[in-house]
Amino acid sequence: MRNIRITVSYDGTSYSGFQTQPHGNTVQDYLERAIRMLSGETVKITSSGRTDAGVHARAQVINFTTASQIPAERWCLALNSRLPKDIVALRADEVPLSFHARKSAKRKTYSYTIRTARIPDTFQRRYQFHHPNPLDVDAMRGALAAILGTHDFSSFCSVKTVAESRIRTIYDAWIVEETDQMSVEPNQPGQLRFYFTGSGFLYNMVRILVGTLIQIGEGKRPAEEMAAILRGRNRALAGPTAEAHGLMLWNVEYAE
Repeated sequence: MRNIRITVSYDGTSYSGFQTQPHGNTVQDYLERAIRMLSGETVKITSSGRTDAGVHARAQVINFTTASQIPAERWCLALNSRLPKDIVALRADEVPLSFHARKSAKRKTYSYTIRTARIPDTFQRRYQFHHPNPLDVDAMRGALAAILGTHDFSSFCSVKTVAESRIRTIYDAWIVEETDQMSVEPNQPGQLRFYFTGSGFLYNMVRILVGTLIQIGEGKRPAEEMAAILRGRNRALAGPTAEAHGLMLWNVEYAE
């Protein structure tokens, strides 16, 4: 048996998340179907993480074992001809049988994009949460400092979270300000892109962090409150869950 690793990207708008659901229509379903069409095998793929309905991935990593002798460099082109246009296999390689897309991952990065321009961007509407009201970026940056390091993130995960441990490590978190490239007027505010790099993330963790940061940016909470919310270990203390379509799995890093 061979262990094949493939990095895929997808627009999650039309799907019920990554992981297989009883009613189908997930990214995993389409990937496994394409593999079956190509190799004749019914495989169960492993992913680096589970994205929710409407969430996108720039670089999701999967792996599966196969008896097929198809060379690794041929998998992407062959799968892409059998996948929907909004799911794309980017690169493939053969890895040791011990490799596990989730358990072998060392760091993951998610991004969340907020459009701050007054007018929405019709071409990016699936990938941006439109928030036309002013946000205090300095206050939000100040709040981000509180989540760096290893903490119990119970305040920033869904009450439906089933993970035994709520402890995660955030290695880095930052905000990038970008001007509006679609505006007919130069140097207009365009979007904020939040990045979070960590050892792993709980269910809805990034979206709740962003929802809380938005409240801080709006002046509804002081930046100093972020640390108190974290210490409280209570979901009711944090802000709302930001909308799914602004979230993207950006990158997954492994020891190699």
